[in-house]
Amino acid sequence: MWSSLPLGERLRTELGPPRKVRRLVSSPRSRVWRAELAGRPVVVKQLVDSPGAADRYAREAAALSLAARPGRPGRPVVPALLGTDPAARLLVLERLEDRTPGPGWQQDYATALAGLHASAPADLQDLAGTAPGTDLPAWTGPTGRDLGCFIALARILDVPAPPGARAEAEALLDRLSAAPVRHALLHGDPCPGNDLHTADGVRFVDFEQASLGPGAVEFAYLRIGFPTCWCSTAPPAPVLAEAEAAYRTAWRAATGTEAATPAELADACAGWLLRGDALVPKAERGTADHLSRLHHGDWTWGNATARRRLLHRLRAVAELAGPDTALPVFGRFCATLATRARTTWPTAGPLPAERT
Repeated sequence: MWSSLPLGERLRTELGPPRKVRRLVSSPRSRVWRAELAGRPVVVKQLVDSPGAADRYAREAAALSLAARPGRPGRPVVPALLGTDPAARLLVLERLEDRTPGPGWQQDYATALAGLHASAPADLQDLAGTAPGTDLPAWTGPTGRDLGCFIALARILDVPAPPGARAEAEALLDRLSAAPVRHALLHGDPCPGNDLHTADGVRFVDFEQASLGPGAVEFAYLRIGFPTCWCSTAPPAPVLAEAEAAYRTAWRAATGTEAATPAELADACAGWLLRGDALVPKAERGTADHLSRLHHGDWTWGNATARRRLLHRLRAVAELAGPDTALPVFGRFCATLATRARTTWPTAGPLPAERT
C-alpha cells in the first residue's frame, strides 16, 4: 500500500500519488523504495533516525542539487532530484535502469567521476562548509596519528623509516590539509555499487559522505584500489592508463584546466596508504589502530583481505613517488616495506583485476 511510503502531503501533491510501491534492500542507515508517482518511475530514500542522520541527509541533498544544478556542463552524473522533505529526511529521485558494467567499465566510470568533481563551480573555492545551500563540509585528510601508526607498523615489520621519510610524510599531511586551488564535489565513497551504468553513461548515487575538496583524492581510487570500498580492484596497467586519460580529458573539457599532476596523484595515494581506517567498513572506522592489527592477523572485507589492500597501496605509492615528486625517500621506504610485507605475509596476493 502507498501508506507504507512516508511521502508527505506536499510531495504527493507536487509529484503525484504513489503506485507500485516496493521496499528495496538497503543499508541499516536508510530505507529505500521503488514506486511510481504520476506514472514516473522513482526511488524514494529515507535516512533513518540514527546518530549523524541529519548530517548525512544534508550532505546527500546538497550534493545531488549541486551536481544537477542548471547550467552545469556535460552529461548528467547523478539521478535527478525530484523532491525533498528535510523534516522526514526524505529524497525522491529519478529511477534509472542500471546495466551490468562491461569490460573497460573503468573508462566510463572515470569520465563520470571527473564530471561529478567538476560540478562544484569555481566560485565555491573559498566556501567549503559555509556556502549557502550546500551544507557540504570540507574534506579532511589523514592525521599525524595515522602517520604514527604507519611508522609503527613498519618498525614492527623491521623496516625502520630512513632519514627524511617521516619529514616528507609530515609535509604531505600539510599539503593534503591545505585548501585546493579549486574545490571538487567529492562523492565520499565512489565505489562499485554506487555507480549506476546506464544507457546514457554512469550516474553516481549515495552521497551521504559528500564533501568539497581536492579531486585528486578520488581520482586516485582507480590506482590505489578503491580504499573506502568493499570491492577493491586493481585494473591492468593499460586499462588504468585509459581510465586516467579519460578522467583528465573530461575534467579539462568541463573546467578548462588540467587535472591532478602526477605529484598530486602520488600525494593522494600516499594519503590513503596512511589511513588505517581505509582497511575496514565504515562502521568500524575510528574504533582501533587497524594498521597495528595487521601484524597480529588478517581479515576479509568484501572481496579482499586487509593485508592484500595494504600491500597493493604500498606498491602503488612506491611506483608513483619518484624523484619528480615531493616523496622520493618515502616512496623508496614504501618499496622496501612492500618487499618485507610480501615475505612476511606470503598469502597476501594481488587484488582482483575486476569488480564482483
